[in-house]
Amino acid sequence: MMAILKANEKRMEKAAALFSGWNETLITSCLQGVMGSVYVEGDAVAAYLGDLAFYAGTPSETLLRFKPNPESKFIIMVPGNEQWEPLLEKIYGERAKKVTRYAIRKDTVFDQRHLEALKSQLPEGYTMELLDRDVYDYCRDKDWCRDWVSQFDSFEDFRQRGLGMVVKKDGIPVSGASSYSVYRGGIEIQIDTREDFRRLGLASAAAAGLILECLDRGLYPSWDAANLWSVALAEKLGYTFSHEYTAYEVNW
Repeated sequence: MMAILKANEKRMEKAAALFSGWNETLITSCLQGVMGSVYVEGDAVAAYLGDLAFYAGTPSETLLRFKPNPESKFIIMVPGNEQWEPLLEKIYGERAKKVTRYAIRKDTVFDQRHLEALKSQLPEGYTMELLDRDVYDYCRDKDWCRDWVSQFDSFEDFRQRGLGMVVKKDGIPVSGASSYSVYRGGIEIQIDTREDFRRLGLASAAAAGLILECLDRGLYPSWDAANLWSVALAEKLGYTFSHEYTAYEVNW
C-alpha cells in the first residue's frame, strides 16, 4: 500500500494534471492553496473542502477511506470517473446514497438590469445588507445558515476573503446568499432560506444582490446545484445549466 501524502508544490502539479478538465471551483480553491486540502496516493488524488471530496485518477480504496478531519461524520464524495463508483459502493454500502447533482456553466455574462430588478423585488418589511460580524456570529450557532460562514476561521478571515448578502425580517436573518468557499478570482455561492420563509422570493433577491456585489468587486460568482430547485433559481438569475454528475452522500 502506498502512503497518502498531502500535496506539496511538486505533488500539486501532479494533482492539477489529474484534475485537468474538471471545471469545479472547490477543486480550484484546493489546488490554489486558498482553501481545503489535496492528498495524493500513487496515481490517485483527492481534494477536500468542507463537506465535499473530489476524486480523480486511478481508484484508491485508501483515499476513499481517508478522513482529513477525523471528527467529520458526513461527506459528499464526487468521483471523477465511473471507475471509482463500484469501489466506493463496496466500501460504504448502505452508508452511501447515490445522488445526482447539476453543474452550472462558469462563463455567464450577467444582465445587470435583470439582477437589479430581482433584487428590488424584496417584499415589504424585509431588508437586505452585507453579512457583518453580528450575522457571522449568528450563523455559527444556526444549522440552517451555518454554511454561509463555516469554511472561514473567524470573522476577520471572512471579512478579508468572503462575501455575503443577508435578508432580514425584524432584524433577524431569514434568507441569504454567501460564499461557501473562495478561490482567486471568485466565490462559490451558498444559498439558504429558513424553512418558514421560503417561496417568498427572498433567495432570488439575495442571490441577485450577491452577484451584483461580486461583479462590482471583479469576482466571478460560481454556482453548483444540488437539486432541480437550485437549477431553476440559477437559470432565473441568468446562469446556464451544463450537465448532470454523480455524487455520493456518505455517512462516515
